[in-house]
Amino acid sequence: MKNRTLCILLSLVIAAQTNPLSTPLNKKDEDMAEKYLKRFYDLKEQSDSVILRKTSQQKLKLREMQSFFGLRVTGKLNSETLEAMKKPRCGVSDVAAYSTFGEGYKWRTNKLTYRIENYTPDMTVAEVDDVIGRALQVWAKVTPLRFTRIYSGTADIMVSFSSGDHGDGSPFDGPGGTLAHASAPYPGIGGDVHFDEAETFTYRSSRGIVLFLVAAHEFGHSLGLGHSEDIGALMYKWYEYRDVDSFVLPADDVKGIQSIYAPVTTPPVPTPPVPTPPVTPNACDPNLELDAVTTLRGETLFFKDRFLWWSYPTRPNRQTILISTLFPDAPDHIDAAYENSQSDRVFFFKGQKVWSMNGNAIERGYPRSLGSVGLPHHVQSISAALHDPEAGKTLFFDGEYYYSYDERQRRMEEGYPKLVADGFPGMTGKVTAAFIFREYAYLYNGSRIFEYHMDRTFYRVLTTNYFFNC
Repeated sequence: MKNRTLCILLSLVIAAQTNPLSTPLNKKDEDMAEKYLKRFYDLKEQSDSVILRKTSQQKLKLREMQSFFGLRVTGKLNSETLEAMKKPRCGVSDVAAYSTFGEGYKWRTNKLTYRIENYTPDMTVAEVDDVIGRALQVWAKVTPLRFTRIYSGTADIMVSFSSGDHGDGSPFDGPGGTLAHASAPYPGIGGDVHFDEAETFTYRSSRGIVLFLVAAHEFGHSLGLGHSEDIGALMYKWYEYRDVDSFVLPADDVKGIQSIYAPVTTPPVPTPPVPTPPVTPNACDPNLELDAVTTLRGETLFFKDRFLWWSYPTRPNRQTILISTLFPDAPDHIDAAYENSQSDRVFFFKGQKVWSMNGNAIERGYPRSLGSVGLPHHVQSISAALHDPEAGKTLFFDGEYYYSYDERQRRMEEGYPKLVADGFPGMTGKVTAAFIFREYAYLYNGSRIFEYHMDRTFYRVLTTNYFFNC
C-alpha cells in the first residue's frame, strides 16, 4: 500500500505539467471547487446555473488559482487542481497576494500587544504560551516590531481557538482544509488570529499540525502580509511540515515584512545573531550546486536544501516542490541518495546516518549508521552515491576516494577505497552528487557535471542544470 501511495503522489505531482484529468468530474467535485474559488479567489455568485467547466468567470478564476499554485494553467478543473484544493492550508484569501495585502495594511506603531484568549486541549498551556511567543518573535527578529503580552482587555492581536461558525463570517470546516485564519491590520478585529480547534495541533511532532508553523504564518497576515508564490516561503498558502528547532525565516518573507516595517535596527537584547535567511533555489541558476540526485521508478529526482525537482524520460520538469511533499519522514539538506530498483528502496544519507524509504515512508529500523552499509568508522559522511543496477554495485564517495558496495552480497568489496581520479579519469574535485541515466554516469562537482560512458571513458563536461531544459 505504501508503494502505491508514492506512485499516486508522484503521478499527481507530475500531472501538474502533463495532461488534465480526462474522466468526467462528479457534482461533488464541482461543488467543492466552486466553494473553494468563492472563498479564496473571489468568485462571484452566478445569476444562472452553469456547470463549473463552462463558466467563463469560473475558468478565469481557475486559471488564476492554477497560476498561483504553479500548476499547468488550463482553466479546467482537473485532478491536480482538485488535489491542490484539498491540501491543508491557511484560510486567508489568495487574491491579496503577493507579498503584502496592499497599501495601508500595516500597524502605525511598532509596539504591539497580544492576548491568548483560550487554549487547545491538544497541548499544555505552557506549550501554547511558548509557541505563540516564539511565532511572534519570528517577525520581531527582522523588523522593529516588539510584542508585549497582556492578560485582560483588548489587545492588538487577539489569539483564540474556535470551531465551526465562530462569529467572524468565516466558519471553519472541520479537520483538514482550513487550519486557521487571520485579519490584516485595521481597527476592531484586525490582526486577530483564529485557529480551527477541530485540528490536532502539536508542539513539534510531524504527526500532527505543528502549531508554531501555523501561528507564525498567521501572524504574518496579522502584520500585513498576503500569501507568497514562493513555495519555500513561510507565507506560502499550503501547510508543510518543517523542523521547528532549525527554523529560520526564509528570505522571501524577510523581504516582504521589511517592505512594510523596514529592517531591524537594534535587535532585542539579549539575542543570538539571526541566521542568514534561506532562499528558494532556482533550477536554472548557472551556479546551482545540488545536494544529491537519484532515480526513482523511471523518474530522476534532484535535491537541494529542502527542495527537489524531477524529470522523466520524455519531459523535464522545473516545478519546485518540498522534499517533505514526497517523503514526509525523510531528512532535508541530504548528502547523497540512490535507488536500489531490485529492492524498490531509495536511500538517503545525511551525516553519519542512512534512511531507507519504502515508498514514501521510512522503513522500520531506520535511520541507521553509515556502518550498516559497511563503511569504515572513520567515514563521517559521504558526498555522493552512484548505483549501477546492471552490475549490482553502489559506489560511495568520500573526498578523493570511493568505496564499492555489492548490493547482492550486501557487503563492501575488498580493495577499496580507491582514488576517484583513478576510477574516473578526468574527474577533478569532490564528487557532490551522482547518478546513471541512459547508460551514462553523471558525476557532479559543484556547478559542473562530468559525463562518462559506462566503461568510465570521459565524454564531456556539462552545467549542473543540463537536465532542467532551461
